[in-house]
Amino acid sequence: MIAAQAALETKMLLRNGEQLLLTVVIPTLLLVLFSSVDIVDTGAGRAVDFLTPGVLALAVMSTAFTGQAIATGFERRYGVLKRLAASPLPRWGLMTAKTVSVLVTEVLQVVLLTVIAFALGWSPHGNPFAVLLLMVLGTAAFSGLGLLMAGTLKAEATLAAANLVFLLLLVGGGVVVPLDKFPPAAQDVLGLLPISALSGGLRDVLQHGAGMPWGNLTVLALWAVAGLAAAGKFFRWE
Repeated sequence: MIAAQAALETKMLLRNGEQLLLTVVIPTLLLVLFSSVDIVDTGAGRAVDFLTPGVLALAVMSTAFTGQAIATGFERRYGVLKRLAASPLPRWGLMTAKTVSVLVTEVLQVVLLTVIAFALGWSPHGNPFAVLLLMVLGTAAFSGLGLLMAGTLKAEATLAAANLVFLLLLVGGGVVVPLDKFPPAAQDVLGLLPISALSGGLRDVLQHGAGMPWGNLTVLALWAVAGLAAAGKFFRWE
């Protein structure tokens, strides 16, 4: 039942034009545009080496947080979640299916963006296991926050808030603009955001060849625990 629901969730996600815009089109355009045109000072080295880790982090956020929050919010509004909760599929099974759908979509995103980045001359370094761990914790953190928003706000409010947060974190999360371009006081705050921890950790590993980024992993783990716990407590099915 979980596999069937996960397949259905994935199909609906990939057929949704707005979701595709968030998950595929925007990250791809950002990667190609900012790698090809000198718009933002990304520091020493090639722009694509700086941008690719940030865009990969953006892809995780767009799927696990923004896309999942909007889709789940409207499913809740139209009574889809209520009906599914009354089906033989248990509630934990539905959440598991949604998580599997998010992971499948992220794999497709990573493959596509990696191919494009290599075509643009990307030269990654570092430990693949560290990258995987960052992506998994980042997915957990953003999923918890997305489900918390979808389960507590009205669908229209979720739509507006999720898109607003997406735009704000795109600008201030170290995705395309280095955090050192912000004032020192703002850097300290922005560095604690999940998108900053994910993009910074991926950049440390893939661009600079660092080992396990324990600081960034800790930030993501804390967000994941807090977000999932809050979503589990406050999520309303109706």
